[in-house]
Amino acid sequence: MAHFFIFLTANMKYMNKLTLITGATSGIGKATARKFAQMGCDLILTGRRKDRLDHLKNELESQFNIQILTLHFDVRQNQEVMEAVSGLKSPWTAIEILVNNAGLASGMDHIHEGVLDDWERMIDTNVKGLLYMSRAITPLFIKNGSGHIVNIGSTAGKEVYEKGNVYCATKHAVDALSKGMRIDLLRHGIKVTSVNPGLVETEFSLVRFHGDSEKARIPYQGMQPLRGEDVAEVIWYVTSLPDHVTVNDIVVTAKDQANSFYIRRDS
Repeated sequence: MAHFFIFLTANMKYMNKLTLITGATSGIGKATARKFAQMGCDLILTGRRKDRLDHLKNELESQFNIQILTLHFDVRQNQEVMEAVSGLKSPWTAIEILVNNAGLASGMDHIHEGVLDDWERMIDTNVKGLLYMSRAITPLFIKNGSGHIVNIGSTAGKEVYEKGNVYCATKHAVDALSKGMRIDLLRHGIKVTSVNPGLVETEFSLVRFHGDSEKARIPYQGMQPLRGEDVAEVIWYVTSLPDHVTVNDIVVTAKDQANSFYIRRDS
């Protein structure tokens, strides 16, 4: 019991950090919103689906003693991003954590059969959306004298697999951008962490296969994948460490997954 009390006391000072989470309407983003709400953080939640944002806001505010601001826009549209951020008023400008979670895979084809709309959707969301949000929020961090950016990458940003070409390229870009941000923002005392999950059973595959539920189940068959809540725990961990400690890069997979290629499945 004493150890538990010490843990709670040590972590109390890391609660109540205003956190902005993109892509908060499902999967990892939604699970992260719930975890941070449980830990007492006020939240700014963004997404394209206003009904889901409103429902999540009402749900979390009714369960936890926190405040939530929802921003309905598309991270792929820089003008929408800049208008949403520039329109923030105190106390919502005192953001301490940015979780760049919005991202997706669209299609899974050999490069010579790739669909351009899929390519552009992934590049616009995974790379440009992350850049737009970071460009909008980092000046606030610099002005406030602190901040922590968490970029959600992927094991696909560490390795490349067949038919993953453009998706893997976008997540490799997230990996490179995280390294570049870490260097550029070092002088300002801003932390940058890249969290790279393996297989996570969310809406990810359903989106990738354009709503084909049969294909969407295949990646998870015969194994136990991560849940959004598992990744949310990792995000909370890296953002709740003492100020002088930074986890730069972390790869997290299910026990049944060694990397993008080696997965233990039931025979």
